[in-house]
Amino acid sequence: MEKILIVGCKKAMDDVCIGCSRCLVGFNRRKGEFERYTGQDAEVMGLLNCGDCPGPAIVTRLAQIKLWNAPMDEKPTKIHIGPCIVDHCPYKDTLIKKIKAKAGIEVIEGTHPFKPDNIFG
Repeated sequence: MEKILIVGCKKAMDDVCIGCSRCLVGFNRRKGEFERYTGQDAEVMGLLNCGDCPGPAIVTRLAQIKLWNAPMDEKPTKIHIGPCIVDHCPYKDTLIKKIKAKAGIEVIEGTHPFKPDNIFG
């Protein structure tokens, strides 16, 4: 079974994205980058923010996920980077590079496709 960890922007997750519902709906509907799990047994095991700009604590936060979930024998098999980082973060290249270097699992840039072109359209 695939165990998905979603990493997003702390500022967006706290102030803009209200429960990160678009990522979760995208996963549940297998839309966007989650289409790869269609017909597969997969679940979201966690939502993790980057730790704030410029993301210096992301490796520590990933280690905390591992330690926190160890008693339940849960660990992610894939990491998805939310559009709040992929499309909007000025530190995205460094942040994603750190995650890919240390995670030891596949890192996918993107989650949901629900990005409005404009707010009044």
